[in-house]
Amino acid sequence: MTEDVAVGDVWRMRRRHPCGGWEWRVYRVGADIGIACLECGRRVMLERRRFEQRAGARVAAGS
Repeated sequence: MTEDVAVGDVWRMRRRHPCGGWEWRVYRVGADIGIACLECGRRVMLERRRFEQRAGARVAAGS
């Protein structure tokens, strides 16, 4: 992945969340990446490698 991941970024994932949401906000960055669904608020931790496989494109940069 060529883009860096930063806290506050919004990413559109390749697959839809069961609640129907596509976009997730990054809340933690490290060996694992924490993301929160913008539709339902569900928080998930993914290994960086798995996040890179599942992420589609960055929608908006963080503050």
